[in-house]
Amino acid sequence: MNKKQNKKVVIILGPPGSGKGTQAKLLFQKLRLEYFGSGESLRQRQKVKDFSGKKLAGVMRKGEWVPSFVISKIWMNKLEEFKQKKNFNGFISDGSPRMILEAELFDEALNWYEWQDKVRVILIDISKKESFNRLTKRRQCKKCGGLIPWIGEFKKLKRCDKCNGELVVRTDDKPGSIKKRLKEFQEKTMKVINYYGKQNKLIRINGEQSIENVFKDILRTLK
Repeated sequence: MNKKQNKKVVIILGPPGSGKGTQAKLLFQKLRLEYFGSGESLRQRQKVKDFSGKKLAGVMRKGEWVPSFVISKIWMNKLEEFKQKKNFNGFISDGSPRMILEAELFDEALNWYEWQDKVRVILIDISKKESFNRLTKRRQCKKCGGLIPWIGEFKKLKRCDKCNGELVVRTDDKPGSIKKRLKEFQEKTMKVINYYGKQNKLIRINGEQSIENVFKDILRTLK
């Protein structure tokens, strides 16, 4: 079989706290795909102490929406990097695109890089109540930055299970910030979900299961 035909582009969407990042990283390990996480990339961008880096830190701390041109520039650079890789099997996009303009730009980019027919969009679906509950209770390791979801056995952790670091509440996981993010999701990202639904690219997964069962359902649908 032509290896070119085996490439996959998997876009993972879902409300804040739905476990997009966790599932994206499990897929990354299982399918040996490249990884792009919009939230993670934006947090890394904050570390560059220029105007945009400093402004991003303030915007994200308050739970405000990062402008499309900022995130689009970051993922465009990443797509070009992926295209240069010799043993490229495809990639996973975690949490992007977030709004219609970005979805349309993303489609143009995928067409440019000749990946337009490889796309599958996974929606990890959880209720607004579940989203709020998870976000207000999840922790982040102060040492390694790992996120500890508020689900299953992870609820019992007192220290980071990877490096034994201290667990703290993330600055953008305060109730006021969470409400803003949930509102943005309903007003903007739901339009993206409907956009992909009309293209018959959308796969809905029940996100209110164990991490293992969500992952099994995703693998089953991708096959």
